[in-house]
Amino acid sequence: MTKVETKVEAENRKFNFRAGDTVKVHFKIIEGTSERIQVFDGVVIGEKGGGQTATFTVRKISSGVGVERIFPLHSPRIAQIDIVKRGKVRRAKIYYLRGLSGKAAKIQDRAKNIAHGNATKKPVEKVANEASAQVKESVAVDTFETK
Repeated sequence: MTKVETKVEAENRKFNFRAGDTVKVHFKIIEGTSERIQVFDGVVIGEKGGGQTATFTVRKISSGVGVERIFPLHSPRIAQIDIVKRGKVRRAKIYYLRGLSGKAAKIQDRAKNIAHGNATKKPVEKVANEASAQVKESVAVDTFETK
């Protein structure tokens, strides 16, 4: 394969996930003459290689047993990859998850950037008016109870 073909194919199959992300891999299964899509969802625990031979490993817990599957990144059998959740990890390979169980194996979500307007903000005047109304109500309730 020439460098041009490799570059074009890499641009067409860009996947934006990394270790710690929870993904759903839609994989084509061929059984005889029929073909179906099987979904494997789990946490990406690592990526290996580069170029056409790149692979990634996905781990999930099925009936209390850890199941790992290695997928070729550029396989034509992969119909699509959905990113369910972004995970916050500080390693490229998170093989340490194999030894953890229960809540210890849970991965935190990557923090969202609040500065870009993802959070809903109330106007300052409205917040001040609500606070003063609550104070007036509490004062009125206190004077009523003392009588």
